[in-house]
Formats: sequence, structure tokens, C-alpha cells
Amino acid sequence: MAKTSYVDLLPTIEATYYSNLKIADRFIVPHVVMKKTFFSRKRVKGLTQKSLLPQIAEDWAKLSTAEKTAWTNAGAVRNLNGWRMFVADKCARIKNGLSGNATPSLLHQSWVGKIKISAPAEEIKIAQVHPRFYWISKAVYGHKGMREPVKVTEAMSLPLTLSINYKSNLTSTGAGSFAKFYAEIWYSYQGQNLTHILEIPIDLIADWKNATATLSNLETVVIGYTLYIHLYKMTGELYFDNIKATHSAQNWVRDTYCEDIYQTFSRAFYQIPDHWAPITLPNGAEYDSVYEDF
Repeated sequence: MAKTSYVDLLPTIEATYYSNLKIADRFIVPHVVMKKTFFSRKRVKGLTQKSLLPQIAEDWAKLSTAEKTAWTNAGAVRNLNGWRMFVADKCARIKNGLSGNATPSLLHQSWVGKIKISAPAEEIKIAQVHPRFYWISKAVYGHKGMREPVKVTEAMSLPLTLSINYKSNLTSTGAGSFAKFYAEIWYSYQGQNLTHILEIPIDLIADWKNATATLSNLETVVIGYTLYIHLYKMTGELYFDNIKATHSAQNWVRDTYCEDIYQTFSRAFYQIPDHWAPITLPNGAEYDSVYEDF
């Protein structure tokens, strides 16, 4: 097989080239592979049998107008219409072996973050960093499934508002216990590097609820911040969704809908920080994105 390091296409053959070939690995061993544009009847039949959309469409058609409106309202939280929100949730239910339909909610949708602590663990602490400059993984427009690293400049401008939706079932294991979601804000004042804490306490026992906190101003230059979820001297479970850190009229939280809070990056994307990195994670403590029938 011939190997090339560079291909200079003539304008007359460029359309034909990309209609038959597609880019595979673009970073480690860059190469192109054949694009499958024709499928046999047997293969087409197999693909349609694997699709969940026909089944989901039937379930959607059975919903009342009021139920569809409820899905539309829930989808609006994630900038989705009611049909797309229903499809996302139904696919997750089927993948997790659950029958029936979920009850749409404005506080959680589809996948949510989950923290679980059991003995011998009594603590867990996870973090999401927000320096002034960092990288994210972003979809490439016009190329299905392709992503690229993109550098982000997050110039922080107060006020900063934190928001989290959560459900908790926690038990204190000793004095000084706490559960909280907070931001540690780095700032410079008179030549000193200092921090300010903006905190949301988490109730030990609570059904799904929203909690917020706002920092309006600091009379100094803000450099960046790190978000933490920290449970100390606790056992039990904490579910959360729709996490936000809003400033400059934008929510900057990565994976705000908690679809994959344990995601890490490697290879050409190694410079992208984890969605939520473990700071304290002893044996018996765990966190991940889950789908459960609340």
C-alpha cells in the first residue's frame, strides 16, 4: 500500500476524492480510508433493525398533548425540542434495560452525575479547573463524529453565579462533616495571590432541588477559578445535574448536563483537562454518569 505525507488535490477532482474517501486518524498516524456509500439490502435491513427510532416514534405517538408539552419544557432546559429530549431519554432507558417512559423533569434530564461513598471511605473530592486559558474537545462542523481540540480563553468577569440541581441521601459519620459544591476563585491583590470561596451547602437528605450562590464583586483582578464537589465524613449517594458557573453572560461548565463526568482525554487530546478530576478518591468512593428511574 502506498503511503503519502501530503496530497495536493486539483479542484476538478476534490469533490470526487471526498465522496469516496474519509479522514481516519488525523493525529498519531494520519491516513484516509474508504467511505462506505453503498449498502447491500441485507446490510440496510440490519442497520434499520438496530435503530431504536421506529420503536421510540411509536411511543412518542402514544403520548398525550400534555405529556408532549412536558417533554418540550424539559428539553428547553437543554436547548432541545420535546421529540429530541424524549429520544435521548428513551435511548438511555433502553440501554439500561428499563421499560416504559420516564417522567420529564425540569431539574434533571436523561444522564446525571452520581457520587457514592461507602465504608471504608468517608470522603470524596472532585474538581473541574477553569484557568484563563485551556483546551476543550469540540465537534467539527460538517464531519459527523469528528472532534478537534480548541483553545478557550475564559476571561472572567464578575458576577459569578454557581447553580446545581441535586438529590441527596447522605449520612454524617462524625464531627465536622459537610457536603458542598463550591468555587475557589484565584485573584491578585497588592502583589499577593489569594483565594475566595463561593459555596453552596448540600443538604444531607433532599429530593431534587436547585441551589444557587452568587459573587457580585471583588475589588481586584480575578485570574481564574476551580469548581469542587466535596463530601467529607459522609456516606451515601449524591445525584446532580445541570451544573452551571455563569459569568460574562455564559455558562462555562464543561459537561454541564453530566453526560460523562468521568471522561478523560488522551493521545492528541491529552492537553484537555478532565471533565471532573479526582482530588480525593479513596477505596469505597466512586463517581460517574448514570441513568436511573427517579
